[in-house]
Amino acid sequence: GKIPKKQILGTMDVKIVPSEISQSPLIGILSAGNKSGLVVPDLIESGEKELEEKLSIRVARVPGKYTALGNQVLANDNGAIVSPNLPDKAVKIVEKTLNVQAERGTIAGLKSVGSAGVATNKGVLLHPDASKEELGKVEEALGVQGDIGTALGGVKYVGACMVANSLGVLTGESTTGPELGRIESSLGFV
Repeated sequence: GKIPKKQILGTMDVKIVPSEISQSPLIGILSAGNKSGLVVPDLIESGEKELEEKLSIRVARVPGKYTALGNQVLANDNGAIVSPNLPDKAVKIVEKTLNVQAERGTIAGLKSVGSAGVATNKGVLLHPDASKEELGKVEEALGVQGDIGTALGGVKYVGACMVANSLGVLTGESTTGPELGRIESSLGFV
């Protein structure tokens, strides 16, 4: 079901902007961003100017066949880890739009780094099969400490299970108490 606006505002203290990308409500899968900007797939129908006005940040189209940018980019305000699949031109657009340095990498051997992790400016949580080396690279690139874990009762793709910022995190009701503890600890809320 839908998350009540009051709960979103109370948890994350953000401006809510109802929107779609390419007539899809799957905004988290199709976009990636931080306080500086938002990257969207090239298939967006001229809505980026409207998004820029509503969000008061840069919105840039990323050309190419990788349209699920939320799965391809893990970013905070300090840096980004991007899929090794993204071409150089796409990586440069991510860096310019988000105003960060981006590094190519994997999480748990997966190229879909955005779905395998969730990051804030206070911490990062990664897929439980991420190696120590991968965790270290992500921590260095994003300038935060982190850990590994799951959500929703054992789902390893934590980036697909929640939305977070430096003030709070929203995840599904089936996330267990121990998982919530790890999420809060990893993302810097305790």
